[in-house]
Amino acid sequence: MAVNFASAISAYANAGKMKGPGLSVGESGGGFGDLLKEAAGDTISTIKQGEVATIKAATGKADIAEVAAAVSNAEVALQTVAAVRDRVISAYQEILRMPM
Repeated sequence: MAVNFASAISAYANAGKMKGPGLSVGESGGGFGDLLKEAAGDTISTIKQGEVATIKAATGKADIAEVAAAVSNAEVALQTVAAVRDRVISAYQEILRMPM
């Protein structure tokens, strides 16, 4: 099968310009670091919402369903961060095992 390298290069360049759902990459020049910052900010915001809902529940000013949803969202966000951390560490260890 013959590969047209010009088409592959242009497809790669076009993919870099496209914005996906939840991604800030595009003409703005954002990169992987910006994506991580945005994800970390969203996670922190979600966890803070869970804390606020818990405090409201402790003072009797919140609906239990709202508290359960906020705490559940915070738990999922924290599990996601832990899973990403584990994958990054695993990838780093794999890179260290590569022969030089």
